[in-house]
Amino acid sequence: MSAHLQWMVVRNCSSFLLKRNNQTYSTARNSFRYNGLIHRKTVGVEPAPDGKGIVVVLKKRAGQRKPATSYVRVRIRRDARGSLRSLRHLISKNRYRRDLRMVRG
Repeated sequence: MSAHLQWMVVRNCSSFLLKRNNQTYSTARNSFRYNGLIHRKTVGVEPAPDGKGIVVVLKKRAGQRKPATSYVRVRIRRDARGSLRSLRHLISKNRYRRDLRMVRG
């Protein structure tokens, strides 16, 4: 099933949508771009548990039918500039989506 068809099915069924006073609000970003459930490859960045470095969570393309094994966690322990460079390299060399790359600035 294509990602766009999946988005059409799940876009109104998010657990982050709140309906109050006849209006719908969202507590998180609810768009095609930010939905990690429907895309084959996703990237998440979170701080390391001990506070040293970052942990990059990657969704593998293989094993889509087994959600428990479809994620890989990579720990990067470098300074700020080195971590950013490693993250950019990881995203571009593994051919992740172009909209996940960081804006040059």
